[in-house]
Amino acid sequence: MATPEPAVPTAAPASRPAPQGQVSFVGAGPGDVSLLTVRAAELLEAAEVVIIEAPEQAALVTNGAEVVEGGTTADGAPMPHAARAKLVVKHAKTGARVVRLLTGDPFTYGTGPEEAAACAKAGIPFEVVPGVSSATAVPTYAGVPLTTKSQRGVAVVDVADNAIDLSAHQGADTVVLLDALGRLGEVSAALIESGRPATTPVAVTCVGTTTEQSTVVSTLADVATDAKAVTGPAVVVVGEVVEMREVLSWFETKPLYGWRILVPRTKEQAAGLSSRLRMYGAVSEEVPTISVEPPRNPQQVDKAIRGLVEGRYEWVAFTSVNAVKAVREKFDEYGLDARSFSGLKIAAVGDKTAQAIAEWGIRPDLIPSGEQSAAGLLEDWPPYDEMLDPINRVFLPRADIATETLVAGLVELGWEVDDVTAYRTVRASPPPAPTREAIKTGKFDAVMFTSSSTVRNLVGIAGKPHTSTIIACIGPATAKTAEEHGLRVDVVAESPSVEVLADALATFGAERREAQVAAGEPVTKPSYRRPSSRRKA
Repeated sequence: MATPEPAVPTAAPASRPAPQGQVSFVGAGPGDVSLLTVRAAELLEAAEVVIIEAPEQAALVTNGAEVVEGGTTADGAPMPHAARAKLVVKHAKTGARVVRLLTGDPFTYGTGPEEAAACAKAGIPFEVVPGVSSATAVPTYAGVPLTTKSQRGVAVVDVADNAIDLSAHQGADTVVLLDALGRLGEVSAALIESGRPATTPVAVTCVGTTTEQSTVVSTLADVATDAKAVTGPAVVVVGEVVEMREVLSWFETKPLYGWRILVPRTKEQAAGLSSRLRMYGAVSEEVPTISVEPPRNPQQVDKAIRGLVEGRYEWVAFTSVNAVKAVREKFDEYGLDARSFSGLKIAAVGDKTAQAIAEWGIRPDLIPSGEQSAAGLLEDWPPYDEMLDPINRVFLPRADIATETLVAGLVELGWEVDDVTAYRTVRASPPPAPTREAIKTGKFDAVMFTSSSTVRNLVGIAGKPHTSTIIACIGPATAKTAEEHGLRVDVVAESPSVEVLADALATFGAERREAQVAAGEPVTKPSYRRPSSRRKA
């Protein structure tokens, strides 16, 4: 009988180390999201947990990361510094990539240093991404430089709940006050007592760097009274530099500053237009008025795609970005790619459509040299020549509601046209009730119509804009449709381009502003309603 081998003792399995996360303390800037640094944007894209301290910061998280409130407690009270630090450490210990967003700059008048120290104590690696501080950015957006060649000394003081002692800053030419809005009377008195003249200029800017920004200019003697109605986060600048605002105010004087503009398009379609409007100081709100859907009978477009591959056509004419998208989706469905266009000539009705084609890796052979429309395309389209053109047929994928102008013109030039419905446009669902109410009651300063269908559909799903609302149209045809619906057209673009339309509206806004200034009137938006002087009984 074999002797059993002695059991070999086995070592206990080593315990796995706890997952280790990393924290990035990221400056979110003073309010304008475009002031985020490139590094901040990269970290937000890669984050798994984002700890915020202001509700509006949640909009910066677009990658599906978990958003954690780190500014206030469950009952709405400000979260203590120690509690914020514990929150950051807690999420980092799960092994997650944590981004801690702090208003302004993490290490400037914020809780970043204390929270970073807590991470260091817990052995958690961290990095700090500087941000644009409200102490410098808000005065800049108000047109108030903190230094000049003759005004060099600057003191930044966070008043908050601290005892007011400004004697240490007597030698500073300029004083920047944070969290001072509720104590302007005390602060002004302390500055006057420390030796500053009561006539020293003061600028109070609230909600700085956003299109809600407003600035009150006063003096130390009067600022507590003049700024009594100011609400929201504010930065106060005291010093002779405030006088330069009259010349250097660049943000609040933009031609469409603070205008709320309705754009009847999807966010994707309106991206370029919305960016242009922001450049002029406006805030756009997109409301889709049409929905793009496949054709009811797809056999026609399927047959045309097969004909394209088999060499049936000489030309393919794209008259919209949606047409490019519809054909591309069909190509994907059949496993085709841009090589199927080999030997074909490609026409685009305008630059936007050409750009969509270029994203497919194709350079159009024909774009209108003049007006970017079906008529403009016909102006440059060559007549059919049986000696030069081996095939006389054109594939025209388009919407179900497109006009016959292009088809008739191509036939007249000797071409045969396969006029194919590649997609349908249907009226979109009505916007939310608050948006419909804002349209009807004049809460929007302007509406930008980019086609006749956007006029018809917006009126159909949301009602007519208020008579005070500025109506801007992309061309004469759209303007005519707007007038037929009882709207007063104020702005018409000189050429059918959304960028040109935005520029035209900005010119209108600038002229309107200049007229108000020349008349000695306050600069107001079209949506402004003078407060009623009638008292309640």
